[in-house]
Amino acid sequence: MKSKSEFKITKWDEKTYKEMSADQKMTKASVEFTFTGDLEGSALTEWLMYYASSGHGDPTKSHAEYLGFIYVEGKMNGRSGSFVIEDKGTFVEGMAKSSLHIVPNSGTDGFKGIKGMGLYNASHTTSSFELDYTI
Repeated sequence: MKSKSEFKITKWDEKTYKEMSADQKMTKASVEFTFTGDLEGSALTEWLMYYASSGHGDPTKSHAEYLGFIYVEGKMNGRSGSFVIEDKGTFVEGMAKSSLHIVPNSGTDGFKGIKGMGLYNASHTTSSFELDYTI
């Protein structure tokens, strides 16, 4: 099955844990967001991020690589429950692009046995979140 949604960030808490230079740093971001579309619900995310270029205060000029896990809880195509997604992506010139992998055996309730992959693209004004999955 395919699922297409949008998301909106509702909370962003990012802290630097290592500065390598004036432009390079490593951070941890705890993020919450909501989904609308085929997926209706919420998510909790923890990302570890490496900034190759911090953009000197202008996020549209920063370049980062990130890894994380997204805990999703909600309804999708007539089912409800939760599952976990592994997220690997880049942030370049104001655009985040990720490849997603649903973590095996992470689904609960209506998502028990869910498997699949997906992607998302997001800027400060738009987002698209797509999953291709089976249950």
